[in-house]
Amino acid sequence: MFEIKDTTLFDLDEEDFDTVLAEDIAFTGNIKFSKPFMIKGKVNGSIMASSDLLIDTDAVVNADINANRILVKGRVKGNIFGKKLIFVTSAGSVDGDLTSAQVVLEPGSTFTGKCTMIKESKDSKDSKEAK
Repeated sequence: MFEIKDTTLFDLDEEDFDTVLAEDIAFTGNIKFSKPFMIKGKVNGSIMASSDLLIDTDAVVNADINANRILVKGRVKGNIFGKKLIFVTSAGSVDGDLTSAQVVLEPGSTFTGKCTMIKESKDSKDSKEAK
């Protein structure tokens, strides 16, 4: 029906992630990473990344998130900033604001908050850094 750019994140299996927070783990604190990361358990705190994040189906995340591309299959309560993409599947739910160059909410997903679409270009990066 329509093409979504930059969706290689959907083709990744659990084995493709350097780090997986297992379903039996509850973590409280700040998470920072630079390689693809998968959350299957519970997280409270904040998440900062220069890579991709997958929040699996049964995961519960209470955190503000800043990452490159974010795929939400579970539940997130917090604001999400995706540099390139935020994708909320039909099983996913977000209670918080979304900011990204591309936002996709599949039919059946739930979302409460505001959505801001940004255009990321070299010129806008340079002007942001100059301020």
